[in-house]
Amino acid sequence: MMTDLILKTLDDNGVLTITLNRPDVLNSLNRPIIEALIEAFNDASTNDDVRVVILTGAGRGFCAGADLLDGQWPREQGWSAGQSTAHAMKVGFNPLVRAVTGCDKPVLTAINGMAAGGGVGLALCGDLVIAGQSAKFKLVFGPQLGIIPDVGASWLVPRLIGRSRANGLGLLGDNLDAETAAAWGMVWECVDDDRLMERAQELAKRMADSAISGLKAVSRAHDHALDASLDEQLDYEVEKQEYYCDQPEFAEGVKAFATKRKPNFRGLTKKG
Repeated sequence: MMTDLILKTLDDNGVLTITLNRPDVLNSLNRPIIEALIEAFNDASTNDDVRVVILTGAGRGFCAGADLLDGQWPREQGWSAGQSTAHAMKVGFNPLVRAVTGCDKPVLTAINGMAAGGGVGLALCGDLVIAGQSAKFKLVFGPQLGIIPDVGASWLVPRLIGRSRANGLGLLGDNLDAETAAAWGMVWECVDDDRLMERAQELAKRMADSAISGLKAVSRAHDHALDASLDEQLDYEVEKQEYYCDQPEFAEGVKAFATKRKPNFRGLTKKG
């Protein structure tokens, strides 16, 4: 399903930009936009023309999280608010997180303005995250709603900035500005607002010119390491290197190194 709830543009470098397009409600997430996003990321994963994905928001904010007024999720008669929420998470929000993080192409999230609630989780799903100077991150769940962070935020935030800082954000609900987010390691860098998309395109093109399957493997290796012992991670490295060293990207990289030229990773055919 394609709707104008998201905008998609694919440039000649293979960079697909997906823009959340509900600016009147700070790009809050309801069923139609989530379904459109899931389809877009699943398509990007299998589309050979796409090498990198940028996710950003239209208007003055990235994403305000779940749309609490117009969610449009089916609700069975007799369901409690908790049962309805759990259903929406199972069929919508969690599949969205898995579609973004499971995309086989590197994903860069460019955070413009406010990312609140589940918008924080969505923002941090990217393999690389950059933020405009005016961007803010706000975990509203506990202080304003009496619930826990979701859309992956309860997993992502403490792993990126540690338990103490995550608890400070989650228990107090304060805004975290982009410069502090960069200093804490929540995002890769903070840039001037008027350069956000220009910088996103620069970084995306660099990745698009690289061995994209290897880049994605790097991000997944780091995720794996967060819950693995050193011995387990060493075994993981062996398993993955056995696979990726048999791929054409590795052969091209070695040839380019030997002949002192820049490798050309475009148009290579992946081996099984």
